[in-house]
Amino acid sequence: MSKTSLQPGAATGGSKKKGVKEYTGRQKAAIFLVTIGSEISSEIFKYLREDEIETLTFEIARLETIDSEQKDAILQEFQELMMANQFISTGGIDYARELLEKSLGSQKAIDIINRLTSSLQVRPFDFIRRTDPAHLLNFIQQEHPQTIALILAYLEPGKASVILQNLPHEVQSDVARRIATMDRTSPEVLREVERVLEKKLSSLSSEDYTAAGGVESIVEILNLVDRASEKQIIEALEDEDPELAEEIKKRMFVFEDIVMLDDRAIQKVMREVDSQELAKALKSVDSEVQDKIFKNMSKRAASMLKEDMEYMGPVRLKDVEEAQQKIVSIIRHLEDTGEIVVARAGEDELVV
Repeated sequence: MSKTSLQPGAATGGSKKKGVKEYTGRQKAAIFLVTIGSEISSEIFKYLREDEIETLTFEIARLETIDSEQKDAILQEFQELMMANQFISTGGIDYARELLEKSLGSQKAIDIINRLTSSLQVRPFDFIRRTDPAHLLNFIQQEHPQTIALILAYLEPGKASVILQNLPHEVQSDVARRIATMDRTSPEVLREVERVLEKKLSSLSSEDYTAAGGVESIVEILNLVDRASEKQIIEALEDEDPELAEEIKKRMFVFEDIVMLDDRAIQKVMREVDSQELAKALKSVDSEVQDKIFKNMSKRAASMLKEDMEYMGPVRLKDVEEAQQKIVSIIRHLEDTGEIVVARAGEDELVV
């Protein structure tokens, strides 16, 4: 057998050279990794799942000879996709399409956007998340509380907190409750709300049922609103749904957040806490939290506490969590009575 017969595309039974469009996405990824070299490829592999690494390794192993023209075309395609992705994350789909059309032409821009968005899920209300919270507040505050809750659940907690604390008091707790009890929203409802708010329905909204809201969502938002708004919302929720209010309060300030207290506040808390409960509470936390506590005790008291923790031996996680929750309850009580201050967004740090 001659050497020529072993080359892909040779006249004696060789296969016809593939066009770039004939390669699958996995094959293109394999060619890309081979082209950029093993050193960079190995770094990329660190960010992939085991099954993805297996698949790509298999594709690399079965690659045939790829000429420089095909390699260049695949690198060019990768660059265009990365550029489009960057444009989308900066300004959204319409912004990306506009810039790509200017640099690559209309048809090429459409092809790239379609290729990206076939697998890309654009979160509902993408156009709203880029809007200033103050403008957004004016835009949505007359909407039904369920609509407001739906929008806030999809916003970053920082923006959502600004809007929530500036809503009318009678609406705040209603919206908070609706976010906390929200589970899944059908794409039809999401599309209808988007249509009303923006008129132009996004053709890229996900067809899957998307999860948003829940207790964790409202806790994250409430942790960022000012103390007055938080207190008013929690009190209203206690009247409307005591169990939900209690669940939210439990998660509002976790034990590890004790590092956010100033030394004077920690010393006040320590005076109210049983030493055995404190020893249990510190069993599962990192050194930063432990050091913050030890620093605010006398050397003798800190030494005794360390001994208690050492001689206590293994402690059930449930018991540790219960001890931590008791201390968190003490912290919240001291805050409610004005004896200590817990720093929050939207409040001045200086207390006089």
